Amino acid sequence: MTYWQFKMHKNSKKYFKWILVTGLLLIVLYYVTPWATSGVDIRMIHDDPMQKLHTRILGGLISDYPDIAYKIKEDAARRLAQNTCVCLAGEETFHLPFVKLLFPQVWAQNFLHEFLETHPNPEGIKQQRAQEYNNYQRRSYSPADVLIVAEANSPLQYPTQGLEVQPLKTILIPGLGLKEEARLNHIVSLRATMGTFDVVATVDKVSIKGEGEKHMTLSGPLLSALNRQLQFVSYTNTVFHPKTADSIEFATEGHQSFFIIKVGHRNAPRLYNSGYNGEYNISALVTIATKTFIRYDKLKDLIESIRQYYPTVTIVIADDNEHPQPVTGPHIEHYIMPFGKGWFAGRNLAVSQVTTKYVLWVDDDFVFSANTRLDKMVDILEKTTLDLVGGAVREVTGYTATYRHTISVENGGEEGDCLHIRLGYHHVIEGFPNCVVADAVINFFMARTDKVQQVGFDPRMSRQGHLEFFLDALGSLHIGSCSDIIVNHASKIHLPWSKSSSMKSYEKFRYSSTDVNNNLKNELFYFKNRLKCMTSQ
Repeated sequence: MTYWQFKMHKNSKKYFKWILVTGLLLIVLYYVTPWATSGVDIRMIHDDPMQKLHTRILGGLISDYPDIAYKIKEDAARRLAQNTCVCLAGEETFHLPFVKLLFPQVWAQNFLHEFLETHPNPEGIKQQRAQEYNNYQRRSYSPADVLIVAEANSPLQYPTQGLEVQPLKTILIPGLGLKEEARLNHIVSLRATMGTFDVVATVDKVSIKGEGEKHMTLSGPLLSALNRQLQFVSYTNTVFHPKTADSIEFATEGHQSFFIIKVGHRNAPRLYNSGYNGEYNISALVTIATKTFIRYDKLKDLIESIRQYYPTVTIVIADDNEHPQPVTGPHIEHYIMPFGKGWFAGRNLAVSQVTTKYVLWVDDDFVFSANTRLDKMVDILEKTTLDLVGGAVREVTGYTATYRHTISVENGGEEGDCLHIRLGYHHVIEGFPNCVVADAVINFFMARTDKVQQVGFDPRMSRQGHLEFFLDALGSLHIGSCSDIIVNHASKIHLPWSKSSSMKSYEKFRYSSTDVNNNLKNELFYFKNRLKCMTSQ
């Protein structure tokens, strides 16, 4: 081999290695970059196979030992929650002056009669309410709430999750069992910290000690009778708390296990009567909210552009100008605030006045176009578990921004936690190829009104604020972003000598207190959110 052949052979090996490394890097980039992720289906679940499986298993456990007789224990059984509820007024027993002040009487109101009897379409409104409630249940469903019973292998059998009781109420504990070899006496015990145990029926040849107490023991010579008795064990919560849990100890000789009973009020659904009947009525479903300060000319352009495409949608305006100007017109609500109250305070006011199912947030210098498709936003919110969906903003230069970020908070010990913000998103949404799931989106979004109201906007952010809302929403809002729903942004490019007096006044308020605003942000991040540092792209 000549020198040149040797060199060419050596270079070819070097090039081959370079090509190989480059190819591997490209493969890695392909699989880790957000735009390469496959779609994930977050549409509302209709049927959960796991729930069906455990329902069948639980049904089998309850129907075990059908030949063993039992006697109902009336005082304990009456405390159990029923499958149906009734509202009954109290009967007046005394007819004396001022008796109602001394003995307040229970009154009852029947909405089925009072509302439906006067409604022009009672069957239609009933169907609509049922549909809204079904959507609410599918949206709020979590596999962590499904009742699961761990069949005995320890030899104790008990529910591992999904057991709930309302404060100071009583439930049966399903799935309790003991699976062991025959012996002279079988014994199990239950111990609670926030409630008491009882039985709603008794079985012959089973001894029970501690009924109505926090510690109850059951024993007997027949394992089948003991297991039958365990099917009638009830738990009564005795310590009121709107949302907590009791840790239950379930034990037998040589074995000990624990399971959780959640204690809490049921979440009352918030359903919206929007008249939905096969197609989206945007005016009944959506309210547009904005906050304005000084820029009445921009606000006028925004309203005109909205009316071009959505003439009857309600627009709510929060205004903290020093000298407010009237903003009138059909379907416009104009609310005056104290002078300079601020950006997030205005958002709170505007959103607080929204009565529709969804609220669309826009800045006062945005302009609607044919691509500002509110029906698309409604469609994805109706068909998925998302609480908020952002769009894109197109600048006069033609550049379109979506501002998609992921947010995570990492445990940091005694000094505080670490906030990490990164460009990108988690995954594409199956069925909506232009939409992704993220944690923070641009300042043009539609959201479920009640969910945004729950998070709120910190009114201390008076001049600048964006990330702060999404940080507060982390863990509460399921957020998406769609790049094909676009609103235009009024031009911010102005020559110094062409700026109007109102524009100069706006910039003075908007940018003059940057140091003060930054100091406040640092304080909120450090104290309110308990952060010690932040990394961002």
